[in-house]
Amino acid sequence: MKPRRDFAQHWLRSDKALSSIIKAAELKSDDKVLEIGPGKGVLTRQLLEHVKSLVAVEIDKDLCELLVKKLGEEENFLLLNGDFLSLDLAALVKEFPVFQNQNKVVANIPYNITGPIIEKLLGKIGSPNPQPYDLIVLLVQKEVAERIVAKPGRTSFGALSVRVQYLADCQMICTVPAKAFYPPPKVDSAVIKLTPTEREVVAKNPRKLETLVKLGFSAKRKMLRNNLQSIVERDNLTQLLEKLSVNPQARAEELSVMQWVSLANELENQDA
Repeated sequence: MKPRRDFAQHWLRSDKALSSIIKAAELKSDDKVLEIGPGKGVLTRQLLEHVKSLVAVEIDKDLCELLVKKLGEEENFLLLNGDFLSLDLAALVKEFPVFQNQNKVVANIPYNITGPIIEKLLGKIGSPNPQPYDLIVLLVQKEVAERIVAKPGRTSFGALSVRVQYLADCQMICTVPAKAFYPPPKVDSAVIKLTPTEREVVAKNPRKLETLVKLGFSAKRKMLRNNLQSIVERDNLTQLLEKLSVNPQARAEELSVMQWVSLANELENQDA
């Protein structure tokens, strides 16, 4: 089968990359795994050898037929045809107890919808996934991976970094060159591991934190006090930043995730 451009399909053909994904997933015999975009089933077959059950969601009907031929007899395999972003997984597996309550996600996801997929898996700052996964291992575009795991002060540290790092511990596992795929994409890729977690210091008003982050990174070249002046008076913000030991002339990427949380909480205290 030829990869379809409209589904952003690129077949992974690197045993080294597959091994890295499997190792990062820390699979156990009682794991219930979700795979998004199984494609031709190269990763799927390896996952099935290690886990109690695997739910795979594939949008391409032709690929679904191929996967049924290849893996349809595996008792721990359930294939769903549809768009992951619009499917209600809990409802679809309601009649299949062994496939309910997946605890891990392992997938080579379509790069054109990476953001929405991560948001559906983790939730938002203001509305986290109420049933978080134990572990999420994804193969994504390298540039996106670098933004997700970026540290404060780096140019790659942005709103995506804050949103994801607030909800999960993020780790870069390895890079995967374009030549590891057929057809090769125009960019390199990377394997990342996300471990959903609750921070020691959480936002008192998560939606306020979301708003601050969005506005703060709206113009990265500007100082934070300029980006936030529509909701925080400049002198007030300067005082708050000094209280948090942050340079009043700082830009958004210079604040750590916890400093963003502390700033949101200080503003919430003032409004209370």
